[in-house]
Amino acid sequence: MAANDSLDLNPELLAAAGENTAWPFEEAKKIVARYAKTGLPQTVLFETGYGPSGLPHIGTFGEVARTTMVRHAFRILTQDKVKTRLLVFSDDMDGMRKIPDNVPDRAFLEPHLHKPLTSVPNPFGGDYASFGDHNNAMLRRFLDTFGFDYEFASATDYYRQGRFDATLLRAAECFDDIMKVMLPTLGEERQATYSPFLPISPKSGRVLYVPMKHVDAKAGTITFDDEDGEETTLPVTGGAVKLQWKPDFGMRWAALNVDFEMFGKDHQTNAPIYDRICEILGGRAPEHFVYELFLDETGQKISKSKGNGLTIDEWLTYAPTESLALYMFQKPRVAKKLYFDVIPRAVDEYYQFLSAYPKQDWKNRLGNPVWHIHDGNPPAIDLPVPFALLLNLVSVSNAQNKDVLWGFISRYASGVTPETHPELDRLTGYAIRYFDDFVKPSKVYRAADDVEREALAQLAQGLAELPETADGGVIQNAALNVARAIERYQDHTKKSPEGGPGVSVAFFQMLYQVLLGQERGPRFGSFAALYGIAETRALIKKALEGELTQ
Repeated sequence: MAANDSLDLNPELLAAAGENTAWPFEEAKKIVARYAKTGLPQTVLFETGYGPSGLPHIGTFGEVARTTMVRHAFRILTQDKVKTRLLVFSDDMDGMRKIPDNVPDRAFLEPHLHKPLTSVPNPFGGDYASFGDHNNAMLRRFLDTFGFDYEFASATDYYRQGRFDATLLRAAECFDDIMKVMLPTLGEERQATYSPFLPISPKSGRVLYVPMKHVDAKAGTITFDDEDGEETTLPVTGGAVKLQWKPDFGMRWAALNVDFEMFGKDHQTNAPIYDRICEILGGRAPEHFVYELFLDETGQKISKSKGNGLTIDEWLTYAPTESLALYMFQKPRVAKKLYFDVIPRAVDEYYQFLSAYPKQDWKNRLGNPVWHIHDGNPPAIDLPVPFALLLNLVSVSNAQNKDVLWGFISRYASGVTPETHPELDRLTGYAIRYFDDFVKPSKVYRAADDVEREALAQLAQGLAELPETADGGVIQNAALNVARAIERYQDHTKKSPEGGPGVSVAFFQMLYQVLLGQERGPRFGSFAALYGIAETRALIKKALEGELTQ
């Protein structure tokens, strides 16, 4: 998802790219259209922002991963003739408004409230001079772990090194115009004291939210009363002053000539403000992409302070990075629940897309998420056992280590070993961890009633008549043959091959509940083939004898 390396630009791919409607291509086309009249520039700048008041989180990954996908699509559309950059910008000059919960000594930070994060001492100790520097280092380490191709930018460095000076002087000249944009968005009380400029107190070092007494555009200075009431004049340049966050958005876009930036839906109502201020300051607003926010399992917005929803470390404990990238790719404009139950499906969908890719034409390949996840070069991976099936194998085998699972897998798929299929071996570890932490605690077996006991007995007998090497399809048909003869499980809206009624899903739900202690499960035939016919019959025997519900 990262390397800015050479691309496959074969004619079939290029033709398909021009017609492709996958969202990264749609966003990339907006950037191409942006320069339709003037011609493409030497460099196109993609930007993503980061608030370093806390550690990087799953949303940080999503924003950088999605922006990288748009960047890659743009490179394809322009045949890689235009240089591209991805700037990850840290707003580390913001004042520390509250003390985070995850620091080792909250009292240590209390005297430094409202100072820029890069002026707050580092509560974690070590080699980083400030709290902001520490969190910035965590961000870079985080992004480097995933191999993203990016440039890091610190707001503190940019302000202090003068990289924003020309635009800040322009902001002083356009102070009244900026105020006309901002004041209607504020309440009456805030209007009375609002200023787009936030001076850094020369005495306390804190970021001050104070009204301006005078803005001297010619001198490039602002005058205000410091915290002790003393009238103070500071230059708007050199890092003595920063901008409020909404004007700062637009100022940054104008100063850096940003071409594309995506942000969450919580920014959507402010986007016109960012755009207008960018234009006032002589810039051109970038192309936007607004993505929906993630929800927890109850439908509440995920919040770092609440700690609801999944962290990226939690996801990556139970599933590979690529599955998370797929989750970020799919329907970014739709609010999605982000909790542990979504992981197995995301894992299996990723490998399904990967398996389909080699058989597709270029039109469908460019719509396949794995093309975007892997920068157009998806790996060739053979996965003979899906992740969901592995989870159920762990469940019934009580496997505590991968060797037990591989005993079943090697018998099911001849010649498949951890050495020949390292990706499958990696998934067995994930499956054991996921089962232990999330499936096992919620398993509830129920006893079978009289009709179900008879069905299970007939199923055991049907399995006994099959060769031990029967595949999943043969086993599935044997199970269906049992269910078709039982009135409870007949579905008269379906037809069997012989013309009689089909089989209701209630039959397989019963198998999951009685044999697996779960509400849902894999295709029964595939599961029994992997677990083994003899082992499946023994499982049914345990259920009939009441051992599973003890």
